[in-house]
Amino acid sequence: MSTVSSLSRRLRLSRAADEFALTAVMLFLAVTVVRWLRDPDSALYVEDLDAALAAIGGLSGAILTGLIFSPPGRRSGGHLNPAVTVSLWLMGVFPGRSVVPYVLAQLAGSAAGTGLGRLVWGPAVSLPSVDYAAIAPAPTWQPTSVFVAEAGSMTIIIVAVGFTMAHARYARLVPYVIGLSVALVIAVLGPRSGGSINPARQFGPAALAGQSTDLWIYLVAPVLGAVLGAWLHHLLSRRRPLTRKVRVPASKQSPPEGNAAAGVSRRSSIRTPAATGVESLPGTLPLPSRLAIDVVIRDTPLHCIWMNDIQTSKDGFPSARPPL
Repeated sequence: MSTVSSLSRRLRLSRAADEFALTAVMLFLAVTVVRWLRDPDSALYVEDLDAALAAIGGLSGAILTGLIFSPPGRRSGGHLNPAVTVSLWLMGVFPGRSVVPYVLAQLAGSAAGTGLGRLVWGPAVSLPSVDYAAIAPAPTWQPTSVFVAEAGSMTIIIVAVGFTMAHARYARLVPYVIGLSVALVIAVLGPRSGGSINPARQFGPAALAGQSTDLWIYLVAPVLGAVLGAWLHHLLSRRRPLTRKVRVPASKQSPPEGNAAAGVSRRSSIRTPAATGVESLPGTLPLPSRLAIDVVIRDTPLHCIWMNDIQTSKDGFPSARPPL
């Protein structure tokens, strides 16, 4: 038992280290983009703030999507955002024991990436127009409006991500949904509320820039929005139709004793992508040796999710590749 616990702890720390590296890269690139687009002495300087933020939003969304698809992103899940980590835990697709390591790694990676940007690009990063890429609301926006905008944006994103994840045929689009959502929020809300929606995005830049006035809003509002988004996800899921029955041709059914070899127990469940409820399988129901397209088996005892005869997650972490 101690060996299993040790391996589990090492796995959690390894995945948290991936989150640290990913967040550090994200912040370094964020500082780099802002430095080149907002430094008046830069060849790529964009004077108009709205146009600059539209470009920053598009680049940020593309960078985020690429990081999620990178090898470290595939191993850790590519959260890069404490609010996303909390929401996935509340939606039941991420282990609670990994929430704190992930959040601490993301915040530390934010500071490290911002510091690396200052080291690489020098004094230009500390110019008022760049200011370590720290986010600030428009002077006309009150703290209450900023809080509502940041929390509301995160709520909408989490609902969209939850809807996409709930349908197996669309699950592969989640990184694109996240990247596009971030790009739109930065482009639309950047000139107004700041468009952070990520505590890690603001933590490092604000800490190095000494910008602490509105920092609490950018740390708390996205997490609150994530909690509301997870709650709405559960509410909408309960209102959807129950799982429809899956008809398996007799010619493709395996004998009952094959269930044990497949790791399916009485507590396992099977569902189709069009449904959201979970229907328990009788212990004697034989399963097909090769599952039909878009059939998902949630194996509760083994903490696995199998999709189309391929293990897609283990202990809340996505599998890097199907088992041999």
